[in-house]
This record gives sequence, structure tokens and C-alpha cells, in this order.
Amino acid sequence: MHGGQESTAMSMMLPLLHHGMMLMGIPYSEPKLHSTTTGGTPYGASHVANDSVQLSDDEYALATALGQRLASTASTLKRAN
Repeated sequence: MHGGQESTAMSMMLPLLHHGMMLMGIPYSEPKLHSTTTGGTPYGASHVANDSVQLSDDEYALATALGQRLASTASTLKRAN
């Protein structure tokens, strides 16, 4: 694990910021972030396909948490306008 996932995500951040996009990661307050051995980082949801192409329970939980965080942020921004 961690065979370049973070480097890939970080290298994509600069052009996104240049175009005014917001970036959102997974905060360390998410419990599964501390126990995953298959994928998912503070930089976002990810998947390590070593022997399985199926998402692990941890990967699924982290992707769901990131999606909920994104939806909540979008809802808050919409109300602010």
C-alpha cells in the first residue's frame, strides 16, 4: 500500500487549484482511516487492487464518508449563496 497513491493525488492538486476548484480529503477523525490496510488516505478515497478488485469494507466506508462530507459541504455552500 502507499505505492504512489499520495504522490498521484498531490500532483493533481496544483492544476485543480489553478482552476479554482476546492479540494476535499478524508479527515483523521474518520476511524477507518486509522485501521485500513487496503486503501484510503487523508488525500481521498482510493483502492489497492493487489489480489482483489473488490472494495474492502474499509475502502467502502472511507469512500462513503468522503461522499457524505462532499454532499454536506455542497449543501452548506448552496445555502450560503
